[in-house]
Amino acid sequence: MIANIVQLAAGEEQNPLLPPGPELLVGTIAFAIVFFFFAKKLLPNINRVLEERREAIEGGMEKADAAKIEAESVLEQYKAQLAEARHEAARLRQEATEQGTAIIAEMKAEGQRQREEIIAAGHAQIAADRKAAAAALRQDVGKLATDLAGKLVGESLEDSARQSRTIDRFLDELEAKAEVAR
Repeated sequence: MIANIVQLAAGEEQNPLLPPGPELLVGTIAFAIVFFFFAKKLLPNINRVLEERREAIEGGMEKADAAKIEAESVLEQYKAQLAEARHEAARLRQEATEQGTAIIAEMKAEGQRQREEIIAAGHAQIAADRKAAAAALRQDVGKLATDLAGKLVGESLEDSARQSRTIDRFLDELEAKAEVAR
């Protein structure tokens, strides 16, 4: 700076694009010191950080690719398991339908068999009741007929063997007439 003042005082005209020599020398030395400092201290740190970031990004991409492949594999396994589960569910539904149909058919057959047993038991009971009623009626009618015949004839028909034969013969004749009338 002093040199500039001295040059200005001397009246020399200086080129504005070209700095004075000592300033150029000091600027060059300062630039070399700063450049040396950057080259030795900051540049390796910057390169190391950039290399770590590059490795982290590449590692992250590799991890992402591996995760994507694994996710696709898991998805395929899931789809296979889902398809298998759907197939199994369809098979179980089919078996349940078949079993239900078989059970319904069994229950119908059992109901039919029980109905037939009840009807047969009812018919047997009706036949037994009819026989009992016919026997009771025959006995009552026979007793009334012998009492009436005894009153008409005027003699007692108390002999049970004779009474039974007379009643049976009388009722057989009535039944025969009733069958002919039909």
